[in-house]
Amino acid sequence: MQWISKKQCIRTLTLMQIKVLSPLILCNFNLAYPVATHLTDLKQSLYQEIAQQAQSLLAGERDLIANMANLSALLFMRLDDVNWAGFYLLKDNELVLGPFQGKPACIRIPMGKGVCGTAAQRGEIQLIEDVHAFAGHIACDAESNSEVVLPFYQNGVLLGVLDIDSTIIGRFDQDDVNGLCRVVNILQEAIK
Repeated sequence: MQWISKKQCIRTLTLMQIKVLSPLILCNFNLAYPVATHLTDLKQSLYQEIAQQAQSLLAGERDLIANMANLSALLFMRLDDVNWAGFYLLKDNELVLGPFQGKPACIRIPMGKGVCGTAAQRGEIQLIEDVHAFAGHIACDAESNSEVVLPFYQNGVLLGVLDIDSTIIGRFDQDDVNGLCRVVNILQEAIK
């Protein structure tokens, strides 16, 4: 169990923009409370709901573009402090912009370049706390400060990446990765 100070509690609650607070996570400003564990529980519950909604949205639909469009809208709508959520598809050894929500984006990203190109080339999830510290970062939106990118596949072949950006440094953590992995798995199952 992790204890946090009054200042940390206020910052954490503000950053997470928690809309419904249970008595377990309310901060008593005279004492520090174990909030971090409960925030993790809330985030896991949120991703459980997102996974259920994704499953319903994609049920019976095999079209990749339609499914990516609905997933990007769902993630943009449900995740707090996100300024871009969408997909890039692998075409002719580069990533090409697919369905997304947010500001206009870079249309083409070479393999191995930026966070998305690195994720695609390595076949590894990229969890970047501060994109400005990432060597070779491509700034499609100068307001983005953190990013998480997950490759996705069809029959073992890389199709593209799911990319989510935030204006807040350190916005994403392992709970986000775990939740987004579930969403990517739902997409991969839908398009089999």
